[in-house]
Amino acid sequence: MSQVIRVVVLNTDEQAAPELRAFLLSIEGVKIVAEVDEPAMLPSVLAQIPSEILLLHLDPNPAAIMQVVGPTIESTKDTVAAIGMTEDRDAELVIRAMRVGMREFLWKPFNPEQLSEIIRKVGTELRERKDRETPQSGKLICVVGTVGGVGATCLATNLAVELAQLDPAAPPDAARKPVAAAPRVAVVDLDFRFGQVATLMDAQPTYTIAELCDSPEQADLAMIERAMLKHSTGVHILARPSTLQQAENITAAQCASVLAVLQEHYQYVVVDGPCRFDHQARLIIEQSDYAILTIQLLVPSVRNADRLIHELRDSGFNTERVRLLCNRVGRDAGYLEPADVETILSRKVDWFIPDDWKTSSTAVNMGTPLLLHAPKSKIRAAYRDVALALAGADPAGTGAEAESPAESGRKGLFGLFGDAKKTR
Repeated sequence: MSQVIRVVVLNTDEQAAPELRAFLLSIEGVKIVAEVDEPAMLPSVLAQIPSEILLLHLDPNPAAIMQVVGPTIESTKDTVAAIGMTEDRDAELVIRAMRVGMREFLWKPFNPEQLSEIIRKVGTELRERKDRETPQSGKLICVVGTVGGVGATCLATNLAVELAQLDPAAPPDAARKPVAAAPRVAVVDLDFRFGQVATLMDAQPTYTIAELCDSPEQADLAMIERAMLKHSTGVHILARPSTLQQAENITAAQCASVLAVLQEHYQYVVVDGPCRFDHQARLIIEQSDYAILTIQLLVPSVRNADRLIHELRDSGFNTERVRLLCNRVGRDAGYLEPADVETILSRKVDWFIPDDWKTSSTAVNMGTPLLLHAPKSKIRAAYRDVALALAGADPAGTGAEAESPAESGRKGLFGLFGDAKKTR
């Protein structure tokens, strides 16, 4: 599929969640943008996060869940296609679901490929209609440091600057050059406690991500314009919260909602993610079009990268969307070589950034992107190459020579489904 199909999952059965998630993420072009375990939260989630498919796992209490979510299905049926699944054979339940506008209803057991085909067909039709009516959403690029001090923030800020200089009209294989009508690019600091995105760009923000997270469902273009700080390079900066207390109050759902809204107004949203892998980080990575793991030729960094890739794969994440970037190459590592890293991780490293500590550290201390501080340096050229590759890459992520994800065994949740039985 050429377009991403965004899915919101409602599921109150914790045991079913891992395999349902793994199955959805195994479908090419499908992205889970939200997982809801409380039916009462569904209206606000759908209002905040753009999506094409609402997948409702109605068990273990289908009648009770339908009573709560029925009005939401009916009010959003023109913009979000609802698909339900349950073991309950109650015909009245099916009739009620169809009356409120549910597009498809599946009785377990059923063939997982049937659900895949329904999502592809219904989601593609709805997505194409939306694309005709509204502009395509921007790419979300999540930069993840595998250890502290690996250079992820430098990468995120300089990558955003380089993306903002590209010619949006040039074809992917053309030599791009800076133009006046450059892409709209945002860089977002998601290290809510100690993030340094604003510092590295010598910015003094008046507003931060905390203000947008207060009411993400009301974040229109005017509010976004007030919250974003405009840099001379053309990049718009969304800084970390001003206080630690504000950082504590931001939820994963609020953060995901803000990023989804930004994607509606920017062609590229570059995220400097925190160096951790909690619920919030997992949600942002799953929402992203590309997750760039930033490593160095250091054993702790490579070990963490290997662990993170395995965790993502085991949870059903399509690791073809992962990119590996090795920073500070050329510095005497004393032990590891790039070839060793590729062997350990069973995949190619996509980009190597040369070591130029003096140039890089000076730019950091001055709060100046390399485009302005050292435009002809090798390290700045390397960052630009990353931007060019991402701007011209296949949205499905086929540019990386990644190890194919392991086939997920469909026992457990889908093992219960078996043969296809469906009613409409």
